Amino acid sequence: MTEQNKAGLQGNLVQAGAVARIGRFELVLAFLLMARLVLAAIAPVTDTTEARYADMARMMAETGDWITPQIDYGVPFWGKPPLHTWLSAAGIKAFGPVLSFLHAPEPVALAARLPILGTALALLWVLYRWIALLRDRETALIAGIVLSSSALFFGASAFVMTDMPLALGVVLAMVGFHRGVGLADDVPDRRWGLAFFGGLAVGLLAKGPVAAVLVGIPLFLWLLIGNRWRLLRRLPWFAGTVLLGLTVLPWYAAAEIKTPGFLRYFVIGEHFERFTVPNWQGDLYGSGHERAKGMIWLYGLGAFLPWLLFVPILPWRAGRAVDRGLYSYLALFTIAPLILFTPAANILAAYVLPGMPAAAALLVVAWRDLNAPEGRLISAAALVAATVLPVFALGVFMTHDLKTYPFRTTEGAIRVLSEVAPDARVWTLGDRVYSAEFYTRGGAQAIMPDDLPSLLNDDRTDAIIVRDPKGSAVLPEGFQDLGRWTIYRLWVEPSRAR
Repeated sequence: MTEQNKAGLQGNLVQAGAVARIGRFELVLAFLLMARLVLAAIAPVTDTTEARYADMARMMAETGDWITPQIDYGVPFWGKPPLHTWLSAAGIKAFGPVLSFLHAPEPVALAARLPILGTALALLWVLYRWIALLRDRETALIAGIVLSSSALFFGASAFVMTDMPLALGVVLAMVGFHRGVGLADDVPDRRWGLAFFGGLAVGLLAKGPVAAVLVGIPLFLWLLIGNRWRLLRRLPWFAGTVLLGLTVLPWYAAAEIKTPGFLRYFVIGEHFERFTVPNWQGDLYGSGHERAKGMIWLYGLGAFLPWLLFVPILPWRAGRAVDRGLYSYLALFTIAPLILFTPAANILAAYVLPGMPAAAALLVVAWRDLNAPEGRLISAAALVAATVLPVFALGVFMTHDLKTYPFRTTEGAIRVLSEVAPDARVWTLGDRVYSAEFYTRGGAQAIMPDDLPSLLNDDRTDAIIVRDPKGSAVLPEGFQDLGRWTIYRLWVEPSRAR
């Protein structure tokens, strides 16, 4: 065999090995997707956040009011813009009838979750395209696996809430800026420059002005540290601003016209007072989540498990960094939510989600840039973690019945009630229980303890869902205890039940 043929054969073997490795990584991503889809189908909606947003989407699909999300029939929800509600409501309209026809488990819940899962897939695609351009396809695939198998991202990827659409907008804006100003190959790309403004539009419709802040913090610091202000001239400012305005302003204007007072509450209340005033009394839709200031950093560490364990060794090899500009861009992108919410009085763990794609990209790119034996470890770990996490999650959900389910939901109680007293009126004692409202399609209503005796004096069958154990003590005689599901207990009038 000639030297030329040997070289050709060796090249083909190397290429075949690369294809085989990429094939394995793609299969792992597909397995993660399938596992998350199964979980989205079998897991009931949980109180309070997901059930509230899922019920808002259900009401939007039912009423046809696509301008103002409603927290209750006729009551506007001013807490967030409507993008997540639009997505889930569209999913209920499009997939709900099909899933019901197929007798899929929890068809409406899955229908509401599918579009959110779609936003997670769109985010992964943007991240993949970016990292593949900067490095190679295998690095991009591993970054996708690391992100998909991170604790918070895996859970949030099909969870009905605002944070995944927000994360998509932030990622699209940050990737759009990097590619739009030509940082990858020093050739500005106008299409990606417009994607920067498109990402801002998505974020502004997903969660409001906080999206612009989450993009502005890392870009400002990165431009300042490297004195890179001249790059701003490469963005298509006129066309991008027009695109942003035409996309965002019509809904904000329509919302204020339809329900005056929205802008004041949303801009000042939700974006200033919520985070600076402990136990903010102006909250129309719940109570503030008061935490110690700086707690967001602990949330960020927990959200990135198990991949946080790979981080400590990176500073020891920082001298071998080959692309410090990219590393600093990704690092600032990662910590932007942590910087923003450090002084916040009211936070949730999901607030760190917009920075997680950058954390995954930084970890994988840095590890593989080390070009050391340890650099291959993350590839093997990605395959293991991406298998263990979904298998563990599926095991938790499939081995727990709805009495011992690890999250709060009334789905089990409503299912039993549909068998023993399908025509019963459903009441929740004290506070509203959004999962009960979701599963009864708006039928469940809150009732105060003083009004309970009146239920025994009419001809209707009544069922009461109470938060166990405190609610059971105030129930009048005449109701039968049907059991406990998660933290809720179901009581029904036995004389009228089957």
